[in-house]
Amino acid sequence: MNLLAAYGLLAHGLIFGALVSRLPIGFLQARAGLAGTALALVVGIAPAMHAFFGTPSATLLALAILQLAGYRHSTLSPAGAGALLLFASLYFTAALGWGPLDPYGLGFQPWALLGGLLPVGLALWWRRLHLWLGILSIDLLLYAAGVFDNLWDALLDPLLILLAGVILLRQQILRALAKRARPRQT
Repeated sequence: MNLLAAYGLLAHGLIFGALVSRLPIGFLQARAGLAGTALALVVGIAPAMHAFFGTPSATLLALAILQLAGYRHSTLSPAGAGALLLFASLYFTAALGWGPLDPYGLGFQPWALLGGLLPVGLALWWRRLHLWLGILSIDLLLYAAGVFDNLWDALLDPLLILLAGVILLRQQILRALAKRARPRQT
């Protein structure tokens, strides 16, 4: 088993545990998350997720670890999820060949991409979004350590984009329910 496969299996175990810890079971959420992580690794859920979704990004792994650690503030807000979905729609359409540029290919020789991430890191620092600056640093560290061959793989993955879509859908449902629950004024 190579480093990327081991990373993928362990990361999917933690991601499944983080999903389980989101169940509305009160004070048992943290324990359920740990049990879900162990269950995913022992029963075979993590290998199945790895086979279906591929290797998760370091960004998604960091968000899962924050969830398992009990960080209750939303790290991926609906506005951030919307921005991520907008960027992903542009990125993935270009990466699939719908334009003259292949952004995925830039991730193999990422000097231009790293230059583009410098203002992003400065903006995160300026806005005091230290948590996201730390996640970006972990992404870059795992790429530099050789876990990922492509920098884009450390930053984004389809499961992260799916999570962003779920966050936006949840916000829309909650907004519609709140609108329906408001009494009508005549």
